[in-house]
Amino acid sequence: MSTTGPTAGQRADTSTGIRLHAPAPGWALTADVVVVGSGVAGLTAALRCDAAGLRTVVVTKARLDDGSTRWAQGGIAAALGEGDTPEQHLDDTLVAGAGLCDEEAVRILVTEGPDAVRRLIETGAHFDESSEGGLELTREGGHHRRRIAHAGGDATGAEISRALVEAVRARGLRTVENALVLDLLTDADGSTAGVTLHVMGEGQHDGVGAVHAPAVVLATGGMGQVFSATTNPSVSTGDGVALALRAGAEVSDLEFVQFHPTVLFLGADAEGQQPLVSEAVRGEGAHLVDADGVRFMTGQHELGELAPRDIVAKGIMRRMQEQGAEHMFLDARHFGAHMWENRFPTILASCRAHGIDPVTEPVPVAPAAHYASGGVRTDSRGRTTVPGLYACGEVACTGVHGANRLASNSLLEGLVYAERIVADITEAHAENGLHARVPAPVPHPEKPAHPLLAPEARFAIQRIMTEGAGVLRSAASLDTAAAALQQLHADARDALDENGKTAEPGVDTWESTNLLCVARVLVAAARLREETRGCHWREDHAERDDTTWHRHIVVRLNPDRTLAVHTTDTADFPPTRHHQPEHRPQEQ
Repeated sequence: MSTTGPTAGQRADTSTGIRLHAPAPGWALTADVVVVGSGVAGLTAALRCDAAGLRTVVVTKARLDDGSTRWAQGGIAAALGEGDTPEQHLDDTLVAGAGLCDEEAVRILVTEGPDAVRRLIETGAHFDESSEGGLELTREGGHHRRRIAHAGGDATGAEISRALVEAVRARGLRTVENALVLDLLTDADGSTAGVTLHVMGEGQHDGVGAVHAPAVVLATGGMGQVFSATTNPSVSTGDGVALALRAGAEVSDLEFVQFHPTVLFLGADAEGQQPLVSEAVRGEGAHLVDADGVRFMTGQHELGELAPRDIVAKGIMRRMQEQGAEHMFLDARHFGAHMWENRFPTILASCRAHGIDPVTEPVPVAPAAHYASGGVRTDSRGRTTVPGLYACGEVACTGVHGANRLASNSLLEGLVYAERIVADITEAHAENGLHARVPAPVPHPEKPAHPLLAPEARFAIQRIMTEGAGVLRSAASLDTAAAALQQLHADARDALDENGKTAEPGVDTWESTNLLCVARVLVAAARLREETRGCHWREDHAERDDTTWHRHIVVRLNPDRTLAVHTTDTADFPPTRHHQPEHRPQEQ
């Protein structure tokens, strides 16, 4: 992955001209950097930018501590234990990624990761310690060593979020909370000029406004709400990926959605955010069993229940199919009450709140959408294919995760790549002078360029995606999903073309429209990839095919809202800043 910056001759406007239908901004702020998102990636980037003297504005969709980071249970992976090395961490990550990790990106992660965790501790995060006073480390799926640092037993994300939010508030960073980012602003050359956003009533401003800045860092988290059942919070509607697509950026690997194997089963009709049962529970010795108490993962992988997540999710789904069952069980009764109460208090409380006591009974579990391994394509400094637009955390595709994220690498990726983004922005400002002139954005279009979907379309999209593009996929299921999504897309387009009307602008309609955008890309990539690899499981192509598919699928949005899809020549990403390759249009 190249770190070569653009030259004047290479820079070209790749913008689609597409923006969400929204009122023109009624107010504006000016900054050097706007960070969109307040998870580990976003707040790390914001704190480092502020420390470098850059005027920084943080925009977040809910409150500062309401992002996906807060829900992370297991911990953060880094080679911090005695006898562990970055090279061993790299090996485990590459194996989990099923041949599609960018090795340079992973090497950056595992070598810079330990110091990044230490800086997080210096920022104020408190991790659980052993009786000897060092970090207490555990194992999770795919790891051959104990290298997962955790906090509060199973409340790691909450502790990291607390520490970062306190640091942001202590430094007095300017924040705009309860604000949904809408679109990227660009100047006449196609370079980033800021973002438009809508404040939802409880923030510092009312209505649609803008933050003008030459650098935008997307740290908007995931897109789990594209499925009916997910571990993601309700705000995870793919807003960052959709914004990047409309801005002309490339996205990659969106077919690789990781379904967490052990999510608390609340019934076949349960929708929305579902309680996670951390992989760390298995790391401490819990067993996956069927209704008869049989451990079905034994013999399927050398690591058994601690195999990479895609292996375990498939093992659970196969057993469910064989037995006609809706779920399997996680049995950790042998832990005893003391261990449950001290090591996994959050999970224990969640289970008991739903009428299940893991101290005395097995916990019903089933896979649910958890993490997007793909996203906005970046280089090793977080730069996207749009000048001035950066991405880190779950919204990004750095090449670290490949076809399947290794457990607890996500928080580490957010830390490491946020710091690399700040280094790049700081260098650019050093060259141009601090507080350089903010580029003037091109005028806001008078007419809407993108029709909006009605709020109820969100539930239709979730049902379509769960049925057609969930854990198990096939040509038939994906074709059905693609046709249904295309119909939603066409209906909204035709309504706009015929009478100029679209659904009323608002948070619900913007989110539904973003979900449709990312769903179409996900399904297009999943249809094209005719193999089973990592967390992409095609029933009709059950084997991994390195001859044809040892490469990435890259998608851009055309100005007419069709999708331009191409594959890379190899498993390595091309540089983000060279002239863009020809794209093969694919009507969706």
